[in-house]
Amino acid sequence: QRLLAFARRQQLDPRPVDADGLVSGLADLIRRTMGPAIGVELRLCGGTGSVLCDSNELESALLNLCINARDVMPEGGRLTIGTEPVHLPAADIPDGEVQPGRYMAISVTDTGTGMPPGVLERVFEPFFTTKPQGQGTGLGLSQVYGFVRQSGGLVRIESAPGRGTTVRLFLPLHDRAAAAEQRSAPPPPQPVSRGTVLLVDDEDAVRSPAADRLRELGYRVLEARDGPEALQMLATSRPDLLVTDVGLPHGMNGRQVAEAARERMPGLPVLFITGYAGTALVPGV
Repeated sequence: QRLLAFARRQQLDPRPVDADGLVSGLADLIRRTMGPAIGVELRLCGGTGSVLCDSNELESALLNLCINARDVMPEGGRLTIGTEPVHLPAADIPDGEVQPGRYMAISVTDTGTGMPPGVLERVFEPFFTTKPQGQGTGLGLSQVYGFVRQSGGLVRIESAPGRGTTVRLFLPLHDRAAAAEQRSAPPPPQPVSRGTVLLVDDEDAVRSPAADRLRELGYRVLEARDGPEALQMLATSRPDLLVTDVGLPHGMNGRQVAEAARERMPGLPVLFITGYAGTALVPGV
């Protein structure tokens, strides 16, 4: 699907979308995804325009950009998401990539590590990634690029080492008649979470990508590094599913975590994961 997106061959369902409303609807999910060390600020233009695109793909693109921004701010920082109607003249559109006219610029800005020119030139290439092995597919930004281009828009990125990164998605503004029709229609339902997953794994290289993928699929994710931390979360939360590594440090293995969780929440579904598939680490399960 991501390769089809980059090739601009995926199936889209373009409809008039209120950019401000879509960003506002994602705000809570984005803040939970960023964590407490990263402040999130919205700078919206006040509902002055709609764009014609697939709203689900736009949500996915924004979440993808926000997760990338989080990963380059390991010590914390600030994420700013903005919307602004702009006019792109022909002089600002090299090679005639799109038609000159009015666009909605949706920007995602971080205060992270930034990128050198050599990396900046390749960020939209499929399979290109600067993340360690196993922590990135190299298809996220290429998928964003393909979706925006297939929607008749442009993607622009500005970055420098130590100065953070700004990614702007330029999507064509929808005509006034369609925008008026959209305003008179009932507001689209906000994204509904599929439920909450408590994910327990002591390996950051395993837990973080798994949590990111679950969030992309619409789940709220609580992350714990060991059994005691998981039980602390269970004291204040009621997840719909427990996903736990079998081998865990600090005195509790995955089976013990599951037993303790089910004492508090009888019938809680449990999914065990392990890197030692050939060894029966959880007898009787």
